[in-house]
Amino acid sequence: MEAWRTLVALCLFLNTAHATSLGAVYTEGGMVEGTNHKTALFRSMDVFKGIPFAAPPGRFEKPKPHPGWSGVLKTKDFAKRCLQLNLLQSSERGSEDCLYLNIWVPQGRTVSTGLPVMVYLFGGAFLVGGSQGANFLNNYLYSGEEIADRGDVIVVTVNYRVGTLGFLSTGDSDLPGNYGLWDQHAAIAWVHRNIKSFGGDPEKITIFGESAGAASVSFQMLSPHNKGLIRRAISQSGVALCPWGVNRNPRAFAEEVARRVGCPTDEGMASCLKMTDPVQLTLAGTLNLKGSAANPIVHNLVLSPVIDGDFLPDDPSTLFHNAADIDYIAGVNDMDGHIFTGFDIPSINQPLHSTPVEDVKLLLTSLTRMKGEPAATAALLQYTSSWGSNPGKDDIKRTIVDIETDYIFLVPTQTALYLHTKHAKTARTFSYLFSEPNRLPLYPRWMGADHADDLQYVFGKPFTTPLGYFPRHRKVSKHMIAYWTNFAKTGDPNVGGSEVPVFWPGFTAEGHQFVDINHDMDKTSVKQKLRTRFVHFWTSTFMSFPNVNETVPPPV
Repeated sequence: MEAWRTLVALCLFLNTAHATSLGAVYTEGGMVEGTNHKTALFRSMDVFKGIPFAAPPGRFEKPKPHPGWSGVLKTKDFAKRCLQLNLLQSSERGSEDCLYLNIWVPQGRTVSTGLPVMVYLFGGAFLVGGSQGANFLNNYLYSGEEIADRGDVIVVTVNYRVGTLGFLSTGDSDLPGNYGLWDQHAAIAWVHRNIKSFGGDPEKITIFGESAGAASVSFQMLSPHNKGLIRRAISQSGVALCPWGVNRNPRAFAEEVARRVGCPTDEGMASCLKMTDPVQLTLAGTLNLKGSAANPIVHNLVLSPVIDGDFLPDDPSTLFHNAADIDYIAGVNDMDGHIFTGFDIPSINQPLHSTPVEDVKLLLTSLTRMKGEPAATAALLQYTSSWGSNPGKDDIKRTIVDIETDYIFLVPTQTALYLHTKHAKTARTFSYLFSEPNRLPLYPRWMGADHADDLQYVFGKPFTTPLGYFPRHRKVSKHMIAYWTNFAKTGDPNVGGSEVPVFWPGFTAEGHQFVDINHDMDKTSVKQKLRTRFVHFWTSTFMSFPNVNETVPPPV
């Protein structure tokens, strides 16, 4: 009987034992109240979804402060994503009233204080996306819970305008563009002003993002408007120097959108666009995503940031002095270019079909057309030098993926790392390659990590949905969350309370060291000079050829 009483008492204790909770929180706009749920014994998670960080935005205007609210705002549901095209570009979704963010705060026996803060900027080619990410059975890709709980950090995810409403620009003061970047900046500034009320340290804000979100991280680092707001940053597969990062001729697409909605293309264009129905404007912002070897998709991603003389006062390559005190991690997936190559040259994913060598030549001719035929010939020699006289089917396919990976992601990222190191004062720099093979069975056997493959591990999906993964995938996720959150705490991915599989050395001008992240990590995972021969080709040899066509940007 005594044992039974003890068991009942223990069950009651375990059922009622709970961690603390913030309850209603004061912000500059008013009180907000989220939800709290247990994550373990004496641990819980406060979650706030849909906190407004700015007023509903004006059409083609910078965000403005929110006027505030009375009473307690219930922040228990994600806000709609910003008005945008669907993935097929056939209809629209979302709302103009979309400038909201979400916060995850881990709690223990006492209310958390002074926690590092990680602000996530989503990717989606500056065309699509939202703060919560894709949803499957109420399991949102960008849920910050696993990162927050395992790394003991606050996670914030942010909405920002995309597509026509976020990035259309006439290239002058009429429609200067970069509205989505201004939204991100407004969110970062809001976090800096308000996060202390949630238990965060405003002097330990790390921004991180993937793809267009990673390039956004880079733009936010380089802009003078974020001085003092950002302490650290992580770019996953994208930097401001990527060939798709900046549209250097925005007027051309603005005129195309104007024609599609029935506006003039003369001096009355901007005022007409501002009065046009936002759904019409969104639907008019479709891009050509049917790439080919002769016209790769990367050259068609034209709704992107611009050098506006304000948020970006100059070419991004000249702005690295603004990041001299911001610690930085940047890296790529080893086959980041695969998803693009699959559209441009579909045969790479067809095991029974060969890919003609002619497609390699066509692709390189297109990517080098700014410099003309001599540059294309030099590039072809560079990428086929290891083929021998009779290259196999897979050799040709892998080479094509390497070409697009280098051009679209790897070379610009390496260049950004060099420039960050060169201009660093107190800042530290770290480089990585993510190489955990893609999990989709439909892909070729030689496949590595495709674009966005890293996201599921950073956001802890092997723990959230364990039946969908093997133990090795949980190792990858544990490694990445440890490195990322240690870095957010200390500026050093090796130090911060979470165990890491191998010491990750800093990237320096001499060693160019990086860590190769996958499930099987040991001291051999630390390497140096990532694809240096190809980086040198694109940044030096290629650039030494005279320009014959100014309309296509170089890869860096």
